[in-house]
Amino acid sequence: MTVLLLVAVLSVITATAFERLTIATKLSASGAALDQARVYSLAAEAMAATRIADLVAADPVRTPRGWENRWARLPIPGGSGLIRARDGGNCFNLNSLVSGDDPEKLVAQPVGVAQFTALMRALQVDPRVAAVVAAAASDWIDSDSAPQGLGAEDEAYTRASTPYRTANGWMADPSELRAVTGMTPQLYSVLAPWLCALPTSDLSQINPNTLSLDQAPLLAMLAPDQLDVSRARALLAARPPGGWPGTLAFWQSPALRGVTPPAGANEQVTVRTRWFAVETRVTLGNTTSEEKALFDARETRVRLARRQWGFGE
Repeated sequence: MTVLLLVAVLSVITATAFERLTIATKLSASGAALDQARVYSLAAEAMAATRIADLVAADPVRTPRGWENRWARLPIPGGSGLIRARDGGNCFNLNSLVSGDDPEKLVAQPVGVAQFTALMRALQVDPRVAAVVAAAASDWIDSDSAPQGLGAEDEAYTRASTPYRTANGWMADPSELRAVTGMTPQLYSVLAPWLCALPTSDLSQINPNTLSLDQAPLLAMLAPDQLDVSRARALLAARPPGGWPGTLAFWQSPALRGVTPPAGANEQVTVRTRWFAVETRVTLGNTTSEEKALFDARETRVRLARRQWGFGE
């Protein structure tokens, strides 16, 4: 009986050890595959940077069309890969809710707040909710502790069941908006496709030549009292085959007859893409690596501004 008991115990120990060894082997293989997939993603990112530099150099005044928002296959040995580039500036820049470059001196930017409100209204968000969220988001970023009329500062958040404080700095990702007063999961799901958090407080630079018809609300937010979404969509549908040659030609389009853009809004329209967002997806076996890269093409030398692993939501 003693021998049988020892054999049984040893069998259990052996089986457990073998199971742990199997798990460790799989984890090691998975980690190696993920590392290799990320290496391929970084190589694809470098290729994209070169292509973007060539695109910008080809025409420094107007970015050529035809490259945007198209998935292309990557030649990955033993796996598969996809890469896509899009205009990273065709979005509402949440950091434009404030002005300033010094993190300790960020102040609310009324034009940015008004445009965020206008975008939400164009997306059929209740005007009262839109006003609260826009003001609260501006307060979340600005450096002071004095709330705007409809905004919220630390006092509002420290009363929550799980207290927290405002960031008092630029947002690094649009998902930070989820923590702002007035925001709900349902509202965030509506707004998320239209938002970005660029590393600048510049007002959103919209390129009508790279906008899709579905992105018409981004034009409507620039002249909310004069340009509605349906008219903005009609304007994009009538876009010249090669795109508008310049901003003057855009504002002189027949579809914009009678529209006088608010002060500064005409300068937000550009035919030169200044931010490029690149997404890569590499799969090796059962392992998938996803990466987002943001390139800054405002200057002659294109540079990587941000890298993020995983697409998120």
